[in-house]
Amino acid sequence: MNIQEFVKKIQNKEIDPVEHIEKVLEECRKINREYHYLNVISEELAIQQAKNLKKNPKGKLAGVAISVKDSICVQDVESTAGSRILKGYKPLFHATVVQRLINEGAVIIGKTSQDEFGFGGFSTNVGKDFEIPLNPFDKKRATGGSSGGAAGLAQKASFPHIALGESTGGSITNPASFCGVFGLSPTYGLTSRYGLIDYGNSLDKVGPLSKDVNDLSLSLDIMSGFDPKDATSIKEKLKPEEKKKLKIGIIKDSMGEGTDQAVEKAIWKKVKELEKQGIKYEEVALPITMKYGIPTYYIIATSEASSNLAKYCGMRYGMHEKLAGDFNEYFTKVRSLHFGTEAKRRILLGTFARMAGYRDAYYIKAMQVRTKIIEEYKKAFKSVDILVSSASPVLPQRFEDIKKLTPLQNYKLDALTVGPNLAGLPHLNIPVGFEKNLPIGMQIIGNHIEEKKLFALAKL
Repeated sequence: MNIQEFVKKIQNKEIDPVEHIEKVLEECRKINREYHYLNVISEELAIQQAKNLKKNPKGKLAGVAISVKDSICVQDVESTAGSRILKGYKPLFHATVVQRLINEGAVIIGKTSQDEFGFGGFSTNVGKDFEIPLNPFDKKRATGGSSGGAAGLAQKASFPHIALGESTGGSITNPASFCGVFGLSPTYGLTSRYGLIDYGNSLDKVGPLSKDVNDLSLSLDIMSGFDPKDATSIKEKLKPEEKKKLKIGIIKDSMGEGTDQAVEKAIWKKVKELEKQGIKYEEVALPITMKYGIPTYYIIATSEASSNLAKYCGMRYGMHEKLAGDFNEYFTKVRSLHFGTEAKRRILLGTFARMAGYRDAYYIKAMQVRTKIIEEYKKAFKSVDILVSSASPVLPQRFEDIKKLTPLQNYKLDALTVGPNLAGLPHLNIPVGFEKNLPIGMQIIGNHIEEKKLFALAKL
């Protein structure tokens, strides 16, 4: 049953929302014991919302279960961004995107697991005391990251469900690919960041994941729109879907060396199928993006993360310890105890890149290259409507193999997703096949506020 059919049944009182949500929560508990997709199951909130809905079953998402990535605030529900340093934090408000979904009858069922503050591509960099989510197709493999719990639950849930994820450098399309679901990272500023626990302010965006692309379109319509609480939210509305035949550009730098043969084969097979339906394609080169995307992204993202995480010092925000020593000693003790290894690494990288004497050489230079990357994408969109690559160059990875990767090897696996995030472009993962029962995803990238073109291609 798709979401629109389910909502009609709720509104016609053919389904009792309270009974339905009780079954949903039981299934979540069962899934969680096995796969670790949820940091918190918000049972009390979900039951109360279902009871309210029973009295007045209205809204485009009446009774639909929504899971929320742990970095997105839900009022009175522990929201930690997957980090022990925020353990016990219960926001006093809903994030704007959460509130807009609730206004349409959605029921919040819990907070999904993630890499600590979004720092990773496999969801193996969870914070201290958190469980690593397991791939829904093979428990010895990763879900992708950093919205790994969101993507895993989107795949395993048997009930109508939309997962809210967040992307900084590929954290929606990457796990969507690893878990075989649709995942949309929208145009930067299209969905409000108010209530999002920051990683990188100029990169972060909230987007939906689901097994049905129509669910993404529906939820985006509800969540998007200007928010006076977020100065970076945009007033432009989504461009309407054009009836003309779309033309796609295959990013040729994304194929060949470094890309798993099975991944490349599945994408070309899908492109050829689209060609039979009248979709023309050509190969497109993005040399600046492919060569400089990774260093540019990691300089900008870690610099912003270093600034954002400075407030977690044990004084006003986050975990604290017994006051002893001077400020630096206390600050160091709190952060050493409660941040994970990858969070510490990115804080150090970012602090270095924005220090006096290095800022011009690294941060400012990276911002200049970012402008060149945006210009390169804009030039490509003059000849094609949509750009195509894989979401990940590899199949879902085994945990034992991930442990052998160096930090740099980890970062390089983001090569295909950092570009559209740096440029603030919408990008969508489409499940396009399987290899040895492991899902393969195709990433499609559109011009700013042209999400409807992406949905049109995905439906084909």
